[in-house]
Formats: sequence, structure tokens, C-alpha cells
Amino acid sequence: MKTLGFLISHKPDEKRRALLPRDLLNVVNEEQIYVEKGYGKSLRIEDFDYENFNAKVADREEVLRCDCLVDVKLGDGDFLDEIEDGKMLIGWAHALQKTDFTTKCMEAKHTVLAWENIVQDGRYIFYRNRELAGEAGVLQAFTYLGKMPYECRVAILGNGQTARGAMRILHGLGATVDVYPRKLEGLFRKKMYEYDVLVNCIMWDTSREDHIIYRDDLKKFRPGTMIIDISCDPGMEIETARPTTISDPVYEIDGVIHYEVDNTPAMFPYTVSEILSYNFSTYLDGIIIGEMAEELEKAVVIKDGIILDQSIIDYRKKLGLLV
Repeated sequence: MKTLGFLISHKPDEKRRALLPRDLLNVVNEEQIYVEKGYGKSLRIEDFDYENFNAKVADREEVLRCDCLVDVKLGDGDFLDEIEDGKMLIGWAHALQKTDFTTKCMEAKHTVLAWENIVQDGRYIFYRNRELAGEAGVLQAFTYLGKMPYECRVAILGNGQTARGAMRILHGLGATVDVYPRKLEGLFRKKMYEYDVLVNCIMWDTSREDHIIYRDDLKKFRPGTMIIDISCDPGMEIETARPTTISDPVYEIDGVIHYEVDNTPAMFPYTVSEILSYNFSTYLDGIIIGEMAEELEKAVVIKDGIILDQSIIDYRKKLGLLV
């Protein structure tokens, strides 16, 4: 059987956790689970709460020796140089965008189970986290705009789960909202200067070379226009996008406010941790005994250092990182 270690993410402002003590009731082989000391502190959970359910609490160094490691923000993990080769790494990997992370995983022959790819019965297992991304981003961003939503005309790009969350908050607070799904990108380009706020929730096709909003477009917006970029894909759909943090979320270019936080759900760690733990805990025994569910097998994007996801292969070739 494999050991499974849960690490505290070192990404700034990240307080979400992948496992709550009560959900260890879903696990048969709980003695194979290690949690880093202080793992639940951000949620006011004590170490003994995990120990009461037979999980082991250990120093970070001991947890890093586990066969499988779970880090909520895996793609931003800072521990890859501290572990042996051939681990299974689990969490939000974003292995396409996080090119340095992917390179290190290839070199060390790690296997990467990407949370963002887990689909159960046709639906993303953590879909509520995507909705929360839209909800949380809109809530925080408007505090930097200086206007209430009911004073604003808002355009949402995309019509998926993240857009649904943004829409829920905007409608609830009285904003006038238009939604532009992918097939209406051309119309959005014509209309975008009419809005006070633009909310980007698009899942971008990384094979594309163009942008939806270019640097030259910014000078045509009214001063004080805000882009709430929930997708936050640097250099992709919005040419001027660069990641920011929850504690320092905005910057301004040519009078246009950019909100570019790439982990907005982390502002609601209790809500998200319950979602993560409840859903993921049911899979832990399969990982421990080496009999993963089919949906987990399909979510493996790198296996023993070999990239399995064709979109990652294509993007790395585009960047000259693969031949």
C-alpha cells in the first residue's frame, strides 16, 4: 500500500485544505495518511482532530517522504527539489500553463494527477469551486472599482461554471449584464467599449495566437473601466494579463483597472475545503491501494515523467520546449 501525504500550500493567501478530519470516516486505510503539522490551522482545526481519526500528523520532511503528495495549488508547489523521483503528485496542477513545474515533473519521472481534469458522470467534480471563482472574484474586484454593481453595465466572456458564479453575484447586486459565449467573441469585440466592467471567464484554446483584448485596445476604454480576469491566463486572451494576489489584486494600464487574482476561491477557504474534502476523500483508498477509479486515471496528465495530455504536448512544442 502507498502512503498519502497532505502538504500545506505555500502559495500566498492560500488557506484551502484538501482533507477535513470528519471525512476520514470515508477512508478505510486512514493509517496510511499523513498530514503536515498545522495542516488545519487556517481553518481552526487542531492536529489532534486528525489523529482522532487515525491519520498521522508529521513534520513536513516526513510528509514529503510519502509515496503520494497532495498540495491544493500543486502547480505552484515549492517542494519539487526536496523529494525523491517517481512520486505521484495530486492537486490543481495546471501543467499546461505551469511550464517549469511540468519540466521538473518530467525530469524526475513523477506522475501528476490533475484535479482540474477529474470528471464524474460528465461533470467536473469540483464544479462549485469554479463557480466560487467567479463569485469571489466579482465580490473582491468591485471593492477596487469604487462603484456598486447596480451602477454598472457588465459584460461576461464565457458561459461555463465560472461565468455562472459571476452572474449569480452580479444579478443579485443589480448589475446590468450581457453574456458573450465563445461564438460571440466578434460581437464582444465590437461592443466591449460600452461596458464599465468586463469579466473574463473563458477557457482559452492555447493553440490560438490572437487575443480578445489587446494592449492597444486599452486606450479606447473609458478611464476607470475594470477587467475582472478570473481565467487569468498570462499572454493569452488578454494581452496585458499577469497574475496578482489576494492581498495585492489590481494594477492599472492606460487607465484600465486589471483584477488578475488566479486563486480567488481561496478567499472562502471554509466553503471550498468542505467541497474538496467531501468529494476527494472517497477516492483516497483507491489511491492508497493502487486501484484508482476510472475518473482519476483519466485525470493523470503526466505518468512516470511522460506527458499524456495532448494539449500540454502541443503547447510545449509551440513554446519550443518539446521537439
